[in-house]
Amino acid sequence: MDGTLVDTEPYWIAVETELVESYGGTWTPEDGLQLVGNALIDSAKILRAAGVDMEPEAIVQLLTDRVSERLRVEGVPFRPGARELLADLRAAGIPTALVTMSLRRMALDVVSLIDFPAFDVVVAGDDVERPKPHPDPYLTAATQLGVDIADAVVIEDSPTGLAAGLASGATTLGVPHIVALDDLGAHELWPTLDGRTAADISDLRTRVGAGVAR
Repeated sequence: MDGTLVDTEPYWIAVETELVESYGGTWTPEDGLQLVGNALIDSAKILRAAGVDMEPEAIVQLLTDRVSERLRVEGVPFRPGARELLADLRAAGIPTALVTMSLRRMALDVVSLIDFPAFDVVVAGDDVERPKPHPDPYLTAATQLGVDIADAVVIEDSPTGLAAGLASGATTLGVPHIVALDDLGAHELWPTLDGRTAADISDLRTRVGAGVAR
């Protein structure tokens, strides 16, 4: 979700910075980039090590509340082409799942702002015991969709997410946003989803199956 469907990573980095600085610590943009795609509880432990004197679970709830507030005040900036691709996938009858390490309550808030039923399934960070980079979130989504993971295409913007998709056995597409995804094993990298269609996704899956993805 964050960074692939919606451009919320700057919100996360901003609230992380505010939180660390409120405890007298320092938090650089580079520090924030290291948390992109992480499970929130893992990020919370890193923030605690940076000086935030709160329990990790409380940090997760506070970060979620503050990012949610920014979304309400500043709006949800969708990534180029993401909604349009989802709409085309739905029109083509292809089942879709949102797999995110954000909390379910935030994921459902974002989904509610899409003006059509974009997803059959939502798997959030608090729905699985082992988060990304483990394959569990994507395997859970495939099971709930009733599809073979080998027939699925994962779209990710983070190294952690790519690792999860690849470990699951899905065709894994990288669409980099604020961190590079070169040489991390993605079956293919697209610079953007803008202009992409369900036919492009189907073609990618076919080419990976034939061993000709690039």
